[in-house]
Amino acid sequence: MSKLRFAPIFMLLAAVGLTTALPMAGIAPLAYAADDSAKAETVRPEIGVPLQAAQALIKEEKYKEALAKIAETDAVANKTPYEIYSIDRLRGATAARAGDTKLAGTSFEAVVASGRLEPAEQAKIVKALGSLYYEAQNYPKAIEWLSRSLKENGNDPQTRTLLIQSYYLSNDIPRTTSELQKDIAADESAGRAPSEMNLKLLISCALKTNDKAAYLTALEKLTTYYPKKEYWADLINRVQGKPGFSDRLILDVYRLKAATIKLQTSVEYTDMAQLALLAGFPAEAKQVLDQGYQAGLLGSGADAAKQKRLRDQANKAATDDLKTMAQSEASVSSAKEGTGQINLGYALVTAGQFDKGLGLMEEGLKKSVKRSEDAKLHLGIAYQLAGQKDKAIQAFKSVQGTDGVADLAHLWTMQVNHPVN
Repeated sequence: MSKLRFAPIFMLLAAVGLTTALPMAGIAPLAYAADDSAKAETVRPEIGVPLQAAQALIKEEKYKEALAKIAETDAVANKTPYEIYSIDRLRGATAARAGDTKLAGTSFEAVVASGRLEPAEQAKIVKALGSLYYEAQNYPKAIEWLSRSLKENGNDPQTRTLLIQSYYLSNDIPRTTSELQKDIAADESAGRAPSEMNLKLLISCALKTNDKAAYLTALEKLTTYYPKKEYWADLINRVQGKPGFSDRLILDVYRLKAATIKLQTSVEYTDMAQLALLAGFPAEAKQVLDQGYQAGLLGSGADAAKQKRLRDQANKAATDDLKTMAQSEASVSSAKEGTGQINLGYALVTAGQFDKGLGLMEEGLKKSVKRSEDAKLHLGIAYQLAGQKDKAIQAFKSVQGTDGVADLAHLWTMQVNHPVN
């Protein structure tokens, strides 16, 4: 998981007004008390002089020397609360400039604890402390201050993200998962797409705990909201790899791949074409091979002759099939069992005869069918090919089974609703 990158040092300096010339914000006027009533909000010379010298060094970007000057005040006894506050504030800003995140953190924690900050300024420093500790990989401290920022200052998406990542990077996976699920559920309830980063982080949590079911659930959400090819490829492979997935559905897997991530290799094109031929769908085989040639993955190399023979076979079978379809239609329509009508109907759909093909498939499903769930899946695919999305979804949602057919139907529903980018 890649860490988010922020600028916590800049945030701290901005919070105390020390982003450019580093004026003595919050320490001014560094005047010396003329009477007892003013002593509470001024500093004595033994503290003010080193602090003024430190500021001059800061302007010259001599941060280590400035820290040494500020350290001279540590020897001064009986410091007032305002003097302590002034020292911590300048020390924190200087340490941040010097890259000493530990000293910057402890100094600004003391500044916050002083109770002298205005609410708006404190809110900025509390938030910046969380970011500072996050960048320093001090995740327990980051969690402490980021949580406080959210509690005191309301929900801020950036702070919330850092908090969740801090839980993750401190290996508190149960808490990370819980917080992510809250955010994802809130987004969905509000009609917003959960962030891609949150969904990917939830997947990572499932991987860390080897929770395959949680991984698949999160991956489905990621693919639904961000239908990228790489997510679809992972999702299809995960579903195909589930225990009990039937080998008879391999052609249907290829059909889903073709509709989402596209076939990627010459082997995938030829395998799908051969399976389509064996299943009695030569027009589908022809289309697949034509696409493989158009993609430049077929027709060259050591297997070019074999690929050409397969293409010739598919072309001839598709031509012959068209000649006998009318005779086949009469035969299957008179049969008591509907499998023949469904298969012929699907073949007609793949040949571009959508109305006739869909009509045959619908009639076939009214009869007894050997594999009715497969038939409903294929009807849904046929509706999708014909551009009838609502009917396709209805058909896919009716598919049941535990051998993978229902899982494929579910993925087809996702594909219809969220086409691949």
